[in-house]
Amino acid sequence: MIAKPRRFPARLYFAMAVVGTVVAGYFIYQCNSSSGVRTAFVLAWLKNPAAQADWAVQAGERCGEAPFILPTSGLVGYLWDDSFRPGHRHQGIDIFGGSSVDQTAVLAAYAGYLTRLGDWKSSVIIRIPDDPLHPGRQIWTYYTHMADSQGNSFIVAEFPAGTREVFVEAGTLIGYQGNYSGDSINPVGVHLHFSIVLDDGQGHFRNELVFNNTLDPSPYLGLRLNADSNPGDVPVCH
Repeated sequence: MIAKPRRFPARLYFAMAVVGTVVAGYFIYQCNSSSGVRTAFVLAWLKNPAAQADWAVQAGERCGEAPFILPTSGLVGYLWDDSFRPGHRHQGIDIFGGSSVDQTAVLAAYAGYLTRLGDWKSSVIIRIPDDPLHPGRQIWTYYTHMADSQGNSFIVAEFPAGTREVFVEAGTLIGYQGNYSGDSINPVGVHLHFSIVLDDGQGHFRNELVFNNTLDPSPYLGLRLNADSNPGDVPVCH
């Protein structure tokens, strides 16, 4: 006796169609967004940095008359206001060193007062009392991912957890690029995430995870670092 083919409920087919549409839409969004273009640059860079040496910026380099120096070396892969998914806005820039963890130095981009909270394994923040582009305004520069996937810190010993208000000059060694994400199973690629954070008006930094609490770093670093005005070029000093 020949068994009849199994028939699936119509609602199951509908659910599968919805899921397929969402997944397809996500990949179409990624391919057509500026961050999708930049992902192709990042993958090419990580595969063979030496072959793309002209894409790299250098730690300590100053672009034109910009007030900040570049905080690390590598490919500026993702920009301020990039979007990795609908509704997401990237709060800073990601610079990929093209090396393994604990190899690519991270420097202070501008003089200020460094703080590392007690539970910060991979991050520091530097208070700049007088914004060089807006005198009288206090801002903060934030540096993160300076640890391995397990949370072993690559921040230099001079700035242990709990450090508060230690003055550093521009160019001071802070640590080294890592891949810490807070989830040991899903580390990020080795890079530095750098952002400029607004003050809350009471002498404290605002939440860096909120896009509107951050500033476009383009004029501070002298590069086209705004995804809206740079949809597809690799930012480099000229």
